[in-house]
Amino acid sequence: MPNEGKAPAVSWIEVAEEEAGQRLDNYLLSRLKGVPKSHVYRIVRSGEVRVNSGRVEAAYRVASGDRIRVPPIRLAEREETERAPHLKQLSILFEDDALLAIDKPSGLAVHGGSGVAHGAIESLRAMRPDAKFLELIHRLDRETSGVLLLAKKRSALVAMQEMWRERDMDKRYLAGVAGRFRNERQHVRAALAKRPTTDGDRRVSVSEDGQPAETILRRIERGTEFSLLEAELLTGRTHQIRVHLAHLGHPILGDDKYGDYALNRELKKRGLKRMFLHAAKLSFSHPLTGAALTLCAPLPSDLETFRKKCIATT
Repeated sequence: MPNEGKAPAVSWIEVAEEEAGQRLDNYLLSRLKGVPKSHVYRIVRSGEVRVNSGRVEAAYRVASGDRIRVPPIRLAEREETERAPHLKQLSILFEDDALLAIDKPSGLAVHGGSGVAHGAIESLRAMRPDAKFLELIHRLDRETSGVLLLAKKRSALVAMQEMWRERDMDKRYLAGVAGRFRNERQHVRAALAKRPTTDGDRRVSVSEDGQPAETILRRIERGTEFSLLEAELLTGRTHQIRVHLAHLGHPILGDDKYGDYALNRELKKRGLKRMFLHAAKLSFSHPLTGAALTLCAPLPSDLETFRKKCIATT
């Protein structure tokens, strides 16, 4: 590890059992406090970081007992920035020895990167310096609020990721959409393809050569201009709900990527200043005990106010 006051030298880190399963880049960022992310990625790509004497990719998952070689890191290379801020008024939905579930507010990224210095995971780690293991089980878009689940044990992370892959979870979202949604229930099967844009962003669209994607939509309320839907994810593709609804001609209100831009400008004047998408409920079996768990996050006050004013039938 870098050591202040001493000349930089090669250091060695041995991965503990409770640390196993993390991506190499995330593991190094948590151990090399203050070292810029760009520098960590550079020394991994260049091969200066070795695991068990071999070169590996940043996405490599560290294992218990791995010996990681870290090249000399000078103090001048350290980033003089403030630490990840603590989350104010953090709403914890559930916590035990294996899992932590929070109600993520809109506007908070789940992790740093792509111009975002810190996200929920960095802040939670800063708030819990004694936590030996804390990893995201899944992700939410920055503007999406609601249930965000994290693992506090490697065994819980592995089990939950397997459930996610096998679709052995019930994931429900609430979405405010443009127009009067006709069907009470609609099963959407439309493959999605993800392609980079010229500005380095990513764009998802319905495409026959894409990955299979399925969403079940249920109409909850329908006003004169907008509708409130429950979206059940049967698959978990990037931006799946947003793209499926835009494809149907009912874009999510406030969606700045797939939505109606002119409508979004008008919505801001009417009090909706964010995307109306909320991860409302997550149901699954506890990864270690097998007990049935249902985690719910209430609709945030700004969305509830808009719902009552502009969607709810009277």
